[in-house]
Order: sequence, then structure tokens, then C-alpha cells
Amino acid sequence: MTPIVTIITLATYLLLLFGVAYWSGRKADNRAFFIGNRRTTWYMATLAMIGAAMSGVTFISVPGSVSADQFSYMQMVVGFTIGQLIVAFVLIPIFYKRGVVSLYEYLEERFGVTTHRTGAICFLVSKVIGASLKIYVVCSVMQLLVMDYFNLNFTSNVALTMLVVLLYTFRGGVRSLILTDTIQSLCLVGSVLVVIYYLCRAMNLSSIEAYDVIAGSPYSQMWFFDDPSSARYFWKMVAGGALSLVAMTGLDQDMMQRNMSCRTVRDSQVNIVLTALCQIFVILLFLSLGVLMYRYVEFANLSLPSKGDDLFAYVAVQGGLPQIVGIVFVVGLISSTYSAAGSALTSLTTSFTLDILRGSKFDAEALTKIRKHTHIVMALVMMVFILMFHYMASDSVINLVFKVASYTYGPILGLFTFGIISKRMIRERYIPIVALLSPLLSYLLQWFVAERFDYYIGFELLGYNALFTIFGLILISQSENDKLP
Repeated sequence: MTPIVTIITLATYLLLLFGVAYWSGRKADNRAFFIGNRRTTWYMATLAMIGAAMSGVTFISVPGSVSADQFSYMQMVVGFTIGQLIVAFVLIPIFYKRGVVSLYEYLEERFGVTTHRTGAICFLVSKVIGASLKIYVVCSVMQLLVMDYFNLNFTSNVALTMLVVLLYTFRGGVRSLILTDTIQSLCLVGSVLVVIYYLCRAMNLSSIEAYDVIAGSPYSQMWFFDDPSSARYFWKMVAGGALSLVAMTGLDQDMMQRNMSCRTVRDSQVNIVLTALCQIFVILLFLSLGVLMYRYVEFANLSLPSKGDDLFAYVAVQGGLPQIVGIVFVVGLISSTYSAAGSALTSLTTSFTLDILRGSKFDAEALTKIRKHTHIVMALVMMVFILMFHYMASDSVINLVFKVASYTYGPILGLFTFGIISKRMIRERYIPIVALLSPLLSYLLQWFVAERFDYYIGFELLGYNALFTIFGLILISQSENDKLP
């Protein structure tokens, strides 16, 4: 697959994306930008959420991960499903009843301004770091496929990427994202199905034979009950999946803006439950693709890439398959990337405008101006972080940054949990201290049990983080009938 073909594919896709974004963003006001005027049907929201849940990192990494982790990721998916039910039937009624636009407005109603801003800052830090890292990974792939051919450096690559994301979300926000994410979801799933079809055709496998190959592969082991100290232990991954879903979807402005754009509570709940079912299918599809690609590498006598993350690009673009496979790989990659980047940028703009700048206090004209300026600034901030990852990149730095970003959801989960299950009030001036100490104590706990007991705390670390936050809130709280100093 030549860079010219890649460019043509990219240009065609972007023309479609901008056309849909322009049409859907016509006459969009602030409410349309933030929550789509709450006119989204449940089936459109479900289609949009499939693409939203899959970043370019997921697209690239999940198929290649089966050699090291088998199908253990499905244990996380079990947890995700449990978490989706909690979001649908616990959080959604609360948010709709209170009529919040930014999720973190709930924290102000429950505790006060300081807590509201603390929760929003935790989200902003996490989302800027996490989204920028995901875009960085995909920009690195596009640098090799296209940009190097045209002698464009990485800074130009990132600038063009963020400019595209900025432009197609600038007017319509969530209203545009619902339609563009629907297209991107269809492209994402369609690209995986096309690659699977051509892999099976190249290896002369019928659908039944392909199923037998996947089911009989040692890579397809799904459940791990044997070693409680392992990061892949079933109950640890289920618990981690449920906690991650509640914190990183149910309490994440990025993911919830689509859910809260539905017309009614019931529509939003139906959307979330269907999204959970679709997610099971899509993840199984990615993992099955990974097994078939490893089988194809062996079948075609190809050299195995040194990193699992390189497998999909290597097989699709350089694996001797028809050119259409490389084209759909690029379509899937850019669709997942622009979906994640567009939603991240929109949610950052929403949260910063409403939570930090207190945008609800301004009239419609002033709020529109503030929102547009914030949108541009957030795009520039993300660009700076992407370039930082590029020029400082090492595996240890990237892994550390990703962990730090995930830690910030612990205080958010703790704050919302305490607010929902307790009626106690808190001394707000201590909230920032609790929000800082909880991730630090979680890190120390993870280090201590690994060093002392050779026990690895995996994704369930988020739960410990939230528990530290709740314990801290208890220490700084009093009964609602007591007068706080």
C-alpha cells in the first residue's frame, strides 16, 4: 500500500466526516454543543458509543495482545457489563433528575464549589493526558505510513490532526459527534470484518474452519482462576473492569455526554445496556482477529513483529494481502482516532467552560464566545502534550503517565460514591488534600504489596484509590445537622 493510496483514503474519509459534521452542526447553539439538545434517539447513541469506546490504541493493540494475554481481556468485559448496569440504573437517573450538563455540577449541588472544581480538575488532567497519549500513538503510525513520504515532520503531523479534529467539532459539539461517531463506529467494525474475511480467504478457511482455528488456539483461553496474585486473575479483572467502567465512563464527561444527549432517562438506559452487549461482540471480534493474524503470519512464513502493537499494521499493510485490506486498516485506524479525539476535545471544552470558568453564569452570546475560545485552547493544549510524548517518549515514561492519568479517576469515583450513599457534609477546604493523597496512597499500597508479598494489584487499584478518598471524606465530614466550621 503506497502513501498516495493512504492519502486518498484519508482525504475521502475526511470529506465524508466534514460533510456530516457541517450538516449536523447547522444552527447549533450552546445546548446542542454540550448535550445535543437532548434529542438523540437511543439507537443512534448506541451506534455512536461503539466508536467512542474504541480508541486508536484499542484498534492497534488489542489484536496483538492475544499472544501475551490470550482472551483474558474478556474478563474485563464481564466487569464492564456490570459497570454499565450500575451507570444505567444508578447514575443516569441522578444526572437526569438534577438536569446537569457537566457531570461535576452534581458535586457542587452536593458539597460545594471547591469539590465541584476539584472533581473537574481531576477529569481535565486525566483526559488531557490519556487522550493525548492515544492520539500520539496513532500519529506515530501515520508518520510512518504517510508523513515521512512527504517529508513532513511529526509537529506538522500533529498540527494537521488536531486542526481536523478542531474543525469538525467546532460548531456542533455533541450534536455533530453523534452522527460522525455513528459513521466511525460502522467504519471501525466494518474494517475488522473485512480484514477477517481476507485473512480467511488467504488461508482457505471457511467460517466454520476459522471458528475452529480460533477456539482451538492456545491464545483463546478466556478465564483465569488459578493464580490470585496474577494481574489476569478472574475476580481481579472483573472487579477492575466494573470499577473502571463506572469511573471512566459513568463519571467521565467525555463518555457520558452522548448518553445524556438522549431524550429521556429510559432512552439513555436502553442505549447503555445495548452498548454493553455490542461491546462484548466487538471485543470478541478484535481478539479473534488477533488469533487469525498470528495464524496468518505462520501460514505465510512472515517475520513476527517485535511488538504486538505492530502486528495489525504489519499484516494489513505489508503482509501480502490485497490492497483493500490496507485501505480498510487505515479507515479503521483514523475512524477510531478521530472519534476518540473529537469526543475528548468536546468534553474538555464542556468541562472547562462550565466547571472552571462557571459558564452557566453568562448569557448565551458570551457563553458561545467563551466556549469557542476554550475549544481552540484545549486543542492547543492537547497538541502540546502529544509533542511532549513524542520528544520525551520511552516505554517507562508512557506507562507511568498512563498510570498517573488513571489514578485521577479514583478521587472522582470516591467523591460521587460518598455523595450518593451518604448524607454527611464535608469541610471543603480539605478536599484538594484528600484528592492528592488518595492516588499517592494507592501507589504506595501497590508498591508495598508487590515488594512484601509478591502480589500485583492490577486494574482494581482504582477501587483502593476510591476507598482512600471515601475514608478521607469521612475524616473531614460531619453530620448534615452539624454546623461545619
